[in-house]
Amino acid sequence: MALFSQASHQGLLWKCRVFWPVSRCQQLFAASFGIPSWEKVSGVSSVTSSSTALPADPKGADAFPAKKRSEVVYEEEKGWDEETKETPEEKLRLSSSAGAPKKRISPIALRHKFANVQPPEKPLQTEEWNRLRESFQAPEIFEEVMFNSMIRYNSSIDVAKSLLTHMAKSNGDIGYNLLVKYLALCVQQGKTSEICDVYDILKMRFKTLESGAYNLIVRGLSNSDQWRKALTLLEDIKKAMIPSRANYESCIKAACRHQEMTLACELYHEMLTKDLVPTLDILQTFFDYSRGMKDPELQKELFGILLYFRENQIYPHKTLMRSIKLWFESIPGENWRGHLTNITNSGQCPVCSHQLEDSELSEEEYNRLSERIIRDVIHGTDTFRKTSPQEFEAFQTFVENRLPFDTVIDGLNVSHIKPRKLQCENLFEAVNCLAKNNARLLVLGRKHMLVNSSNWKREIMKEMQNKADFFFAENISEDDAFLLYATLRSGKRCKFVTRDFLRDHKACLSDSLTRHLFRKWQRGHQIVLFPSVGGNPMKFLPAFSYDIVVQTTGDTWHIPYKDVYEEKYSYRVPRKWLCLHRKYRRV
Repeated sequence: MALFSQASHQGLLWKCRVFWPVSRCQQLFAASFGIPSWEKVSGVSSVTSSSTALPADPKGADAFPAKKRSEVVYEEEKGWDEETKETPEEKLRLSSSAGAPKKRISPIALRHKFANVQPPEKPLQTEEWNRLRESFQAPEIFEEVMFNSMIRYNSSIDVAKSLLTHMAKSNGDIGYNLLVKYLALCVQQGKTSEICDVYDILKMRFKTLESGAYNLIVRGLSNSDQWRKALTLLEDIKKAMIPSRANYESCIKAACRHQEMTLACELYHEMLTKDLVPTLDILQTFFDYSRGMKDPELQKELFGILLYFRENQIYPHKTLMRSIKLWFESIPGENWRGHLTNITNSGQCPVCSHQLEDSELSEEEYNRLSERIIRDVIHGTDTFRKTSPQEFEAFQTFVENRLPFDTVIDGLNVSHIKPRKLQCENLFEAVNCLAKNNARLLVLGRKHMLVNSSNWKREIMKEMQNKADFFFAENISEDDAFLLYATLRSGKRCKFVTRDFLRDHKACLSDSLTRHLFRKWQRGHQIVLFPSVGGNPMKFLPAFSYDIVVQTTGDTWHIPYKDVYEEKYSYRVPRKWLCLHRKYRRV
């Protein structure tokens, strides 16, 4: 038993007493330290719980404690790179429960208020911990702050053990959240035997743990030579809940590190079937650990990841792009070569001279998309939530009498492009830029723009209306449907201007093919404005004539990438490309 040294056997004793049946604890404790009985420590409480950990009755029946002393909720990580952005304690959200009311203490408040608190450099005796606690500004949260600091400063495990031992001897009870924080410190330092011991204690006391504790244990085991235990634990988790993305990715990384690529691919497909979106970090792991392997099935899997990027409009960051390049160039006997490049405005790759796919939809595709958007988005259930049918009918009549337009502008969206400038001036500058060459413009506005105010000057609005058609919707109306309708009704050449990504409307479309067509149409028709700098005119990012997605012909791959990772979808498509082409040797 590695959890406590001989010098701190009292700490182990409280853990056995609290979490394990007495007979089991006696056997383990006696075998580890030669202590014959429990008489040295008495009065240890067994009341400790978590909001989602279910206590296991020693007799075998499930039971919930009458009162909860504390609750810990581990927030599920969101976005692509959650495991690399936060330490485990930063994900804790603490709240009081039954009993005497306590002030809610957020982890952010703890970090800021006590950010400079440093833990002891060596283990302390009970008297020393007592003195330190009494001198602390907020004694009621002393242990919480101290454990956070231990994780932050990567303190010695022995220091953490001495605090737990002190708490057991002083209070007879250790909160579930503090035990999990101790586990986080063990995981952080790769203390495999400690991780296993804490898990044994937890699973003996609780039938089911919450996802945050499982994440820690799976990650800790996955990073050790006992990584296959993480796979067994993953199977146990499935019996109680859907494993988290972090659970799967820890196991996948472990399998990749040990060259078990078939197992890694099986876990990857399993997480996809559970609608768990993989991070770019885990996808990069596949490319990093597959270098030099001549395995057709594995190659097919990695090509599938690239097609996953294409279908979901995912742009790898530079680090992932380099891993993809190195993997291609390492495939035995295939002679792939990768080059970084910028595609010309015509859509031709300057490296291999391949012409990229046109962003323009065929007539059949355009008609299909128009019909589906009008049916599912414009006349769907969401359209009139903030727009009345009468108003939209009036807008349709307005548009039909003035077709076609060259450009449709989301006026309110554009008016906020430069916060320090008047909104009407932002919109006026955009209209002036787009009105060149007698282009026919439609500006979608709101009725409050017609009321003379500090942001909307009447004389500027009148001047703009001489250069473009304006439709002013009610102030509460949802104008994205107006934007889509006017653009689509104006034909394939019409472009639209907004900094909105229109994700909600894409999601309303009923099938994956139509959603794919929508994204392709959007990439080829959305003009993006950038604020002027230093008195320079406003800049436009024009719609591209070629499609900005991963593309392949079999002997070539073209992958758009960004310098840095962006968690959220962005209207800013990348300008940089990785060109991969296979050279055939002459015989």
